[in-house]
Amino acid sequence: MLATCQNSVDQATKRKDRINSYLSKNLELMTVYQLLAPAKINLHLEILGLRPDNFHELAMVMQSVELADLVEVKDAVDEQIVLHCDVPEVPQDQTNLAYRAAALIRERCGRQEGVEITLHKRIPMAAGLAGGSGNAAAVLVGLNLLWDLKLTVAQLQSIGAELGSDVPFCISGGTAIATGRGEKITNISPLQQGAVVLGKYRSLSVSTPWAYGAYRQQFGDSYAVGDELVAKSQGIDQLKLIQAIEHQDITTIGELLHNDLEKVVLPEYSLVAQLRAAFSKTDSLGVMMSGSGPTVFALAQNLQEAELISQAVRNQIPDPDLELFVTSISSQGIHLL
Repeated sequence: MLATCQNSVDQATKRKDRINSYLSKNLELMTVYQLLAPAKINLHLEILGLRPDNFHELAMVMQSVELADLVEVKDAVDEQIVLHCDVPEVPQDQTNLAYRAAALIRERCGRQEGVEITLHKRIPMAAGLAGGSGNAAAVLVGLNLLWDLKLTVAQLQSIGAELGSDVPFCISGGTAIATGRGEKITNISPLQQGAVVLGKYRSLSVSTPWAYGAYRQQFGDSYAVGDELVAKSQGIDQLKLIQAIEHQDITTIGELLHNDLEKVVLPEYSLVAQLRAAFSKTDSLGVMMSGSGPTVFALAQNLQEAELISQAVRNQIPDPDLELFVTSISSQGIHLL
């Protein structure tokens, strides 16, 4: 009996080895999905108050831009999640949000297949541009396609919200109102024009938890509570900025940019404040820090004007540690290459 059982195990092992060998030799025949994961900027970031779960209640207007990472997903030869990245500083294990996205959707959908994920990074790290969240969103969308899960955008966003507040927006992208802790997304008529210059010191990062904690410490006494908090959260669609977006009025949009977190980040991080000042000396339509920083962006009518702004900032700050990116407004979230 034991010999029979052992023979069965041996045969199963050999069969699995043959399958893995076949798959290894035919990986080029497997389906590969290549997805673009655009960066995001905040056109409006307002901290309204504190939620019962101790997160901040936010009112934001978020916008995708063309600067994007390329994310590839394909079947693996076993049941492992394998992650590669062309930037050595990016973790390639369970701490990476893209890895966690694969593990979570596999768990939620009862799948056991392995997957190989490759990240080609163009969005700078730790920049406040949702690069990591966009990678996670692309993995969710890619595996939905690869495994034919037939999940809706809303279902993907629900899973994404478990990973991070920016992930739901990154999935749908475009132009959207974000409330709650940032995970409640209402897409609005997307901007169809405009360009952006992004500036970020390569070696500089700002801790998002620190930024929100510092804001709470300094301005917590002014937080809305109760009915006032609910009313403010529900009233964001009445902002003049939303009306300007609906009318595709890029000039007025530039005048109405707002970010509460500048109140704590700029005094603490002189390089970010100096970069913002340099942008403000150009002929941009408006300048603001994105998210919790340290990226600062300038809004322009078109790519030609954006290039001039970028050169003007470079002339003021020749520091090679400063990265400048010129890109267009985008109406898309995660999409196939």
